[in-house]
Amino acid sequence: MVQAPTVEQAPPVASAAVPAVAEQLEPAAPPTDLWQRLRLQFSWPDEEHETVAVARRGFLKQKNYLPVIAERADFYLYHIVEAVEARGLPAELALLPLVESSLNPFATSPSRAVGLWQIMPATARHLGLQRDWWYDGRRDLRDSTRVALDYLEELHAEFEGDWLLALAAYNAGKGRVTRAQRKNASRGKPTDYWSLSLPRETRHYVPKLLALTQIIADPDRYGVTIPPVPNEPAFEIATTGGQLELLRAAELAGIELSTLRAYNPGQLRWATSPDRPPEILLPVGLKTRFEEGVAGLTAADRVRWQHYRIERGDSLIRIARRFNTEVGLLKEVNGIRGSRIRAGDTLMIPNGSGWAESLALAGAEPAQERGYRVRRGDSLYLIAGKFNVSINDIIAWNSLDPGKYLQPGQRLTLYVRGG
Repeated sequence: MVQAPTVEQAPPVASAAVPAVAEQLEPAAPPTDLWQRLRLQFSWPDEEHETVAVARRGFLKQKNYLPVIAERADFYLYHIVEAVEARGLPAELALLPLVESSLNPFATSPSRAVGLWQIMPATARHLGLQRDWWYDGRRDLRDSTRVALDYLEELHAEFEGDWLLALAAYNAGKGRVTRAQRKNASRGKPTDYWSLSLPRETRHYVPKLLALTQIIADPDRYGVTIPPVPNEPAFEIATTGGQLELLRAAELAGIELSTLRAYNPGQLRWATSPDRPPEILLPVGLKTRFEEGVAGLTAADRVRWQHYRIERGDSLIRIARRFNTEVGLLKEVNGIRGSRIRAGDTLMIPNGSGWAESLALAGAEPAQERGYRVRRGDSLYLIAGKFNVSINDIIAWNSLDPGKYLQPGQRLTLYVRGG
């Protein structure tokens, strides 16, 4: 019998001598550009439908669109991307506010949809979003993003995991999409998004998102340059310790009032809402300075309120004299449009130093609506300067496309203070 040769055993190799493959590969550094972060996560297949091609050409014609979007994205997009990722939703949904409002939280549509996500009043009520005289959650970055994603998830479940149908319902309403499906089904036709008879706006709405995704996914292919957006938080949450005038908050943070409003668009008035958590959003790096300043405020530095119950025979003039204030300020802080008041109602009377000056500087004088017809040679810049309003306000008031030129004869609505 031939004995099998002995196999010489190699000495054991110390585990440290040959690192495991996983240990040899260092994790890739996260992208520094937020657009690249999105590109790495896009998952929807390219759609070659003609409406997508039309929408893509429309975006590419607007040479200023992507630069304007990138500028606004510095404020808002990082939070939106984080919120979408946290829920495990498709990254493409983070681009929906670009389609809805061009990333403008002050945008208002003719149908009264408001904010980054263009949320309708009825939808806000359905989702429990706070809206009152002081505060509108549809304009607030965090609240509007939360409820918009809640609603999209709800619609996604309703339409059995079909994101295109969910998006169509977000735009046109769940009932309208459901009725269109039933109509097709009764005629033996397909019930997918592309086969439905939907309102014109909705037929172009979903293709806009798909087209914009394609452009951002591969800008080189389409010959565009997208200004980078830092892949890092844009704001910090600072404690106010109670209701605070926005002008004073801006001074404590060392920023312009317009910048503070850009970070806190949900705050509608001259001071933070008394019915919201005592916090405010600030650019990164300013929280410590701000909170140290807040800690040094006295009670007299803050907004303090008296509540006055209106008596029979009272008038705004009489009440203003009694509390050494002005009728216009009483109307502003109580949301009174005319001059009539009713016995038994309660008025808020602000006390404390600086509030009247803050109110005036913050632009509390009631704005008057006026029409303006665009003249040859006009631009948004020239009109904004003429009436002392911002370009973004003109865009929001009139639902303008910032990438398109004004046309002579075009009618604009402006809200102008001081006549």
